[in-house]
Amino acid sequence: MATNNLDAKRNTARYFVEHRQVSWVLLLGVLAWGVYGYLNMPQRKDPEIPVRDTLAVVVWPGMPAERVEQLVTKKVEERLGQNPNVTEIRSITRQGAAYIFVKFDEKLDATGRELDDLQQKLEALSLPEGVPPVRLVKDFGDTATLLLTVASPPVAGVDMDLRAREMSAALRPGRVLVAWPHARSYRAEGLRPVLNRFAEWMAAEGLVRAAAPAAGASFIGFDADPLAGVDAIERAVARLARERLQAPELHPDVWKPVVAASPAAVRAALSRAEGLRYTHRELDDFTERIEKALKALPQVSRVSRSGVLPEQVQLHYSQERWGAYGISVERLRQLMASRSVVANPGSVDAQGRTMAVATDADFRGEREIGDVLLPSPGGASAYLRDLVQVERGYETPARFLNFFRYRDEQGRWQRARAISIDVQMRAGGKIAEFDKAVSAELERVRRQLPADLIVDRTSDQPRQVDESVSLFMSSLWEAIALVVLVSWIGFWEWRSSLIMALAIPITLAMTFGMVSLLGIDLQQVSIASLIIALGLLVDDPVVAGDAIKRELAAGRPRLLAAWQGPTKLARAILFATITNIVAYLPFLLLTGDNRRFLYSLPIVMTCSLVASRLVSMTFIPLLGYLLLREKREPSLAERRTRGFGAFYARFGHWAIANRWKVAAGFTVFLAVVSWAASGLKEQFFPFERQHLSYAEVWLPENASISATDETVRKVESVLLRVAREYGGEREVLRSATTWVGGGGPRYWISSNPEPEQVNYAHVLLQVHDSKDTEALIPLWQRALNAEIAGATVDVRRLETSAPVGIPVQIRLTGSDLGELRAQARKLQDVLRSTPGAARVRDDWREDVLTADVRIDEARAALSGVSRREIAAAAVGGLDGLPVGSI
Repeated sequence: MATNNLDAKRNTARYFVEHRQVSWVLLLGVLAWGVYGYLNMPQRKDPEIPVRDTLAVVVWPGMPAERVEQLVTKKVEERLGQNPNVTEIRSITRQGAAYIFVKFDEKLDATGRELDDLQQKLEALSLPEGVPPVRLVKDFGDTATLLLTVASPPVAGVDMDLRAREMSAALRPGRVLVAWPHARSYRAEGLRPVLNRFAEWMAAEGLVRAAAPAAGASFIGFDADPLAGVDAIERAVARLARERLQAPELHPDVWKPVVAASPAAVRAALSRAEGLRYTHRELDDFTERIEKALKALPQVSRVSRSGVLPEQVQLHYSQERWGAYGISVERLRQLMASRSVVANPGSVDAQGRTMAVATDADFRGEREIGDVLLPSPGGASAYLRDLVQVERGYETPARFLNFFRYRDEQGRWQRARAISIDVQMRAGGKIAEFDKAVSAELERVRRQLPADLIVDRTSDQPRQVDESVSLFMSSLWEAIALVVLVSWIGFWEWRSSLIMALAIPITLAMTFGMVSLLGIDLQQVSIASLIIALGLLVDDPVVAGDAIKRELAAGRPRLLAAWQGPTKLARAILFATITNIVAYLPFLLLTGDNRRFLYSLPIVMTCSLVASRLVSMTFIPLLGYLLLREKREPSLAERRTRGFGAFYARFGHWAIANRWKVAAGFTVFLAVVSWAASGLKEQFFPFERQHLSYAEVWLPENASISATDETVRKVESVLLRVAREYGGEREVLRSATTWVGGGGPRYWISSNPEPEQVNYAHVLLQVHDSKDTEALIPLWQRALNAEIAGATVDVRRLETSAPVGIPVQIRLTGSDLGELRAQARKLQDVLRSTPGAARVRDDWREDVLTADVRIDEARAALSGVSRREIAAAAVGGLDGLPVGSI
């Protein structure tokens, strides 16, 4: 009676077997749907998560941190907190600057409106006079899809020979040459007064005498009679340059000093000077050309550069001379502002045509600045060029620099100045198409740039996505091979194995179609979900195929066995599928960005399991009808008499007869396993196993950028040495990109770049094989802890999704700054005594010494000088003061 009822049943399995022409059309449609869905799915490295972080920056040069906090930071924080969707405000106030970090509510799906609201609030904020407007960094949370590093190669070959010949010609017999090579485009006459003082310092120390100027198209310096050996003079030159000359007094395009006593030694000394072929300005021009080309691509949403050294027109003046003319910095600022004006053009009608009339009011170059006429209160006027030295140069001192470490063709490590280019893909795009378009455009632009210019992919998301897809494809082929092998062992025939092998691509095709329909991107979480699903999506087809075999073995005709076998087990297959689906649905209960990051995991798993269920009740009956044949199967009693079946039967009988012993044994086993599992490290999101890792370098708060760069050079040397020792003959480290004076672009979804501060540096390390990253991190950290003094260096791996950063962070709050500092020291002492704790510090760092200028109000009033003019004179004489722009 049951068989008759089953014969009358109508379902998808029976339809697909009895209407095979339709089934083949549907099979081809499913395969086409899957291919279409896969090819049209947006591709990216990480799930798309709305940016909920922004940064407000206020710069007030020369002002102590406490005053900046009282007069600026608190006002900005109060104004930012007026937005109801702001959940967290964190600020860092330093001498001359304040950085206010803002985090929005995770419930927001878009933050554009909130950012505009914050911008309006900050524009309406009233700040003390002299404070520039607050800058809101709206793209603070954007992650680079591709990070390019453009660097200068060293001077070599014919150019080096020409330089050596020129310097050798300036070296007179019996004398020693002390020279500073420089870029040929740089006019070094402005360095002559500095180098004359340098010669006097050397003469005062009894190293040389009778110094005479020496210069050429590519160097400037002096030669002199030596009073000591060349080695001693070379050491003294390096010491004096470090202690007295200081980097801010020299141009960035000037090399290290060269000391030579014979023409034959000039070439070797030049090679040690580490001169670079292209200047900062040339790199600026090259990268600007690349930036403009990439911005024109439809796949690119934004391109930005970091590490560009701003140019300045510097006015070097004497306060005594200005005082004699009655000129102040504030007066010059007002005069320059009145000249540096771009006026709106007017228009006139001339014979039926409209003609624009524009005034030539703004400066077109540094030469026009010297032609400014300065009126004097006494009636005598003077040109600005007669009172100041006008010189075009770079920002001095530099506040942010970019360097690139790489291996040259001879296998030697080189350090070059660089500029980083951050390229971001348009939302909803395919990263493979983005990569293809960017690569083609870079190839086109490279033909317009010098052939030896270094253009390197520092962070390459297209490569990472390609590796993830390759991992999925290799896992797919492994899964098919394992299914075929296991099916062959279990069923001992090729027909069943072939059905199982065909079930995987059919199920994946249906899965890709469903996932594409639901708008899921192809990224690391969805790819990982597909890899996990490979082990589950064959369960239903295996059960359905085995059911068909059983029906055939029972003597049922192929036409009936093909659909009645899966139908009999349909309920069991359904509940097994539902159970697997429910196991992954709790991920949807997560909140915030963690839910958004993992959202595709349960969705993809559900789609793959539903597809597996559908395939087992549609195409598996069709394939079973075509491929499977009747074959006598041994009875259950026969299986228990030989082979593995006999062993399993005996073991089962023994386990049932000794069930209490078996239960006790498994209880002990579970207890041991639980104890061992308790020692495992717990982490919700694992570290990324990538080619990239990074090191953060912190110096004391009052460190200069030259001191930071010097420390970073030592850090880089340690990193290179440890990598070389670890790899032996094998090359391990591919490159190191360093940003001195702040963090670079956000190259990873979980990285948080530090704002610009001269005592900080970030080193991005790239290895050839991602497997080496995990092993190198502790080796690097131990070596840096032992060898780098006066700085804190943290070497870290990249994290997935929400970053943990420093594992233990404690916040102290209060109004008494001295008490806060004291309690922080006590807490640090406690933490340092904790086993396993390392590199304990606070974000206030060390106290900074300041020199207070106390104004004599009576004398200032009698002299007719205001506080503002005194402050401007002090800042202008020490750090320089902006007076206009061109």
